[in-house]
Amino acid sequence: MATTSVKQPEVGGKSRAAGLLAGDQIHSTVEEVLSSTQFIDIHTHLFSPVFGKIGLWGIDELLTYHYLEAEFFRSSNMTPDHYWKLPKKEKADAIWRALFVENSPISEATRGIIAVLQAFGLPTDASALSEARRFFDAQSIEPHIRRVFELAGISSVVMTNDPLDAEEVPTWMSGEQKHPQFHAVLRLDRILWGWSQHWRELERQGYAVEERATGKSIAEVRRFLADWNARMRPLYMAVSLTAEFQYPDDGMTSKILGEAVLPSCREFGIPMSLMIGVRRQVNPALRLAGDAVGRADLRALENLCRTFPDNRFLVSVLSRENQHELCVYARKFNNLMPFGCWWFMNNPSIVEEITRERIEMLGTSFIPQHSDARVLEQVIYKWRNTRMTLAPILTNSYRLLHNDGGGVTKQDIQRDVSRMLRTNFENWTKLNNG
Repeated sequence: MATTSVKQPEVGGKSRAAGLLAGDQIHSTVEEVLSSTQFIDIHTHLFSPVFGKIGLWGIDELLTYHYLEAEFFRSSNMTPDHYWKLPKKEKADAIWRALFVENSPISEATRGIIAVLQAFGLPTDASALSEARRFFDAQSIEPHIRRVFELAGISSVVMTNDPLDAEEVPTWMSGEQKHPQFHAVLRLDRILWGWSQHWRELERQGYAVEERATGKSIAEVRRFLADWNARMRPLYMAVSLTAEFQYPDDGMTSKILGEAVLPSCREFGIPMSLMIGVRRQVNPALRLAGDAVGRADLRALENLCRTFPDNRFLVSVLSRENQHELCVYARKFNNLMPFGCWWFMNNPSIVEEITRERIEMLGTSFIPQHSDARVLEQVIYKWRNTRMTLAPILTNSYRLLHNDGGGVTKQDIQRDVSRMLRTNFENWTKLNNG
């Protein structure tokens, strides 16, 4: 069959034409751009050093991460009741023995531990645990954070901050959190879906609320949010929601979200992050590892985006079955920003599928990933894995464009990578506006 030569467009003049990549140059250029671009980690459970012990780091915290605890109970005869009674070091010893000595660490979470040890030049064999402990015990937190961020290729992280958490509140009240690489988020789970259990905590902070949220309760919730917005300067508000979440309905979540939280977000000029699809404590014996996933009815999201067009929403869904629907809604509502591959979605095979789908439907108008890290050093392997997963996906996209006759330059790739992993978030949250 005869082929037709496609003439490259002259957009940008001769300088652009001179910079066009050949097909066999695309992959190495994508890898170079990904490795040299510092990402913003838009959702973590990390804390700056001023918060003290609630900021987790080091080998024992890495080993007792709830992903590994869930795996541990599949490879050990130890019962959860017995495990929870152990000191942290003994828990870590048990997990190391079961998952790294008696079995090969080939799962995503266990490979992450190996990757962290390797990044610091530590041994990764079965006897490595004692040396890893000596290494982490010798670290000072501030220089260690700088080194971890450098190894991860990130410029800053976004925390998860609960204004009703007794361990966090004193730090915020003192005004000590000013670390430029740790940005705040106002997390509202206890208020939005745990109101009946937690409304008295607002009352104890001096707000005239009551359990049924009648009278001036909504106005008082807005005053509470205004005070904490001034105190934290959060980049967004956030909540995780069950697969059963509906909007609108007659429940307290809908009432407070629609009448207090979203109006406050508009007032402060910040987005609302909705993480939808968790099923809480399907196995309470596993504690934090005991949550599961459910398919959500995303018509609730449709109703929110349509009812509140002046609000911006960051959205991540936990069920694989909801991913395509989320992309479709993002095409219909430009106040919706899909982000990340959350929790059970954060495995390379699934990340690849979701990211390809998003690029095909949304171009570069989404945020591909966040780490969701709970332990500082996790950002090293999580962002290494993201780069490894993104490289072939982006390479394929640019090769398809190249084969269709579109020119691709290194500058194009740099712009697109920066947009997806920096500027989309900066613009959505006004991060650069101080």
